[in-house]
Amino acid sequence: MLIYSHDTMGLGHLRRCRTIAHALVEADKDLSVLILSGSPIIGSFDFKARVDFVRIPGVIKLRDGDYTSLNLHIDIAQTLAIRASIIRHTAEAFQPDLFLVDKEPLGLRGEVSETLEFLKRRNVPLVLGLRDVMDDPALLEPEWKRKNALPALRELYDDIWVYGLPQICDPLEGLAIPQSVRRKMSYTGYLRRTLPLNGPRASMDAARDREQPYVLVTTGGGGDGDALIDWVLRAYEAGAQLPHRALLVLGPFMQSERQAEFLNRAQALPDVEAITFDAHMEALIARAAGVVAMGGYNTFCEILSFDRPGLIVPRTAPRLEQTIRAERAQAQGLVRMLPDDGIRRTEDMVRALKNLARQKSPSAAVVPGLLDGLENVERLVRRWLPLTQDEAAIRALAR
Repeated sequence: MLIYSHDTMGLGHLRRCRTIAHALVEADKDLSVLILSGSPIIGSFDFKARVDFVRIPGVIKLRDGDYTSLNLHIDIAQTLAIRASIIRHTAEAFQPDLFLVDKEPLGLRGEVSETLEFLKRRNVPLVLGLRDVMDDPALLEPEWKRKNALPALRELYDDIWVYGLPQICDPLEGLAIPQSVRRKMSYTGYLRRTLPLNGPRASMDAARDREQPYVLVTTGGGGDGDALIDWVLRAYEAGAQLPHRALLVLGPFMQSERQAEFLNRAQALPDVEAITFDAHMEALIARAAGVVAMGGYNTFCEILSFDRPGLIVPRTAPRLEQTIRAERAQAQGLVRMLPDDGIRRTEDMVRALKNLARQKSPSAAVVPGLLDGLENVERLVRRWLPLTQDEAAIRALAR
């Protein structure tokens, strides 16, 4: 199985694809999974046996919405041409039995188009995986029209997997999607996260050694997490009697100057600890008394999986994805949301942190199929992959 992980800056796509790959090889001893990713820190993560990755040159999204090469001093067109060539040649050499594309139907700036057409001619099943929320429909429709995404859904893809539930969100809501495409869509539920049975020891020990209980504050990749970290720090700096200590995880993509500032401010506070990055966030979340987060897909799945009370402070730009997810999840009783009004009054965060200590866990809300995502992905994969040796032998005996 070949997986394309749409990555610029951030951890969301890579962590979702890695979770799926690990679950699939655990369920099928004959399966090998290769992940194509542009993440600059993919090497910081551990991978199970029979899961590996190909690192393509990284790109970064600028504030004006354009892209530029992350490390290479070449223009973006040349970088994208290199990426597209690596993707295509990897597919030719790997000869996958199934190709799963994460989020972007044609990849970044269409870089997967040629590979999709190449594999389609060879009758390799093509699957698009979508997170539960894409964006506000009014914004998603012109974006997908510009990217010519809908024809790909009609003509190239055999299946579309939505890693969520329709009662929380339809990621293609508001788009003129023909019934032929709707029939390809399967809602899997959210992707459950677990702690590895044999580690990671360092992260588990670090979480266990910290004075309990603590509130975990995470910004995901951290590239746009400055406001949340500053807001929480101000709440502790105000001297309010808060119920729990705080552990801040700033994120690897936060600007180094801001990281240094926040680390210094945290060091001056007896009830606050700050670290830059931990590749095993599951261990930290599992031990937390509550989680304060921006509400990206993976963190939301972890809050649900480890049944931690969650306070979501979603961003509103460049996408409304986090805001929509937080609003819908709050309506289901799964988390609480604190809107970022741009003013960010210290007393509002103090109140929210106090309320978090009294908040019910997500399991208090009954949502059927909420965390069935990985089991359903495994079932869907089996529809497309060839029979394993054991399955073939069983069928032969049955005949």
